[in-house]
Amino acid sequence: MSLPVNHASHAVWLGEDEDCTIEHLADVSGLSVDEVEDLVVSGVIWPADAVTEPRCFHLLHVVTLRQARRLRDDFELDSNGVALAMTLLRRIKVLERALAMLPPARAGA
Repeated sequence: MSLPVNHASHAVWLGEDEDCTIEHLADVSGLSVDEVEDLVVSGVIWPADAVTEPRCFHLLHVVTLRQARRLRDDFELDSNGVALAMTLLRRIKVLERALAMLPPARAGA
């Protein structure tokens, strides 16, 4: 008889009102600080306030960074590949939202 495996989980409350450091983002996303910095430079994520030092980031970016880590791991992408993939995924979402707002096409038109 085998015993059930106990999987530990880590929960993070994600909100725009909560900020964190780049080191915390790296820690909870599974990326290195350098990889997170590369995504900041490429515009995939951005600081909550551009003038405040040290930089703080919205915790909502955790979702984006975890997706970036999965893409990096699953497809063995370098930092440029991850940034490109994340940018394209964002553009797809924007286009899908715009398409959803269009009136339905009429038959025979």
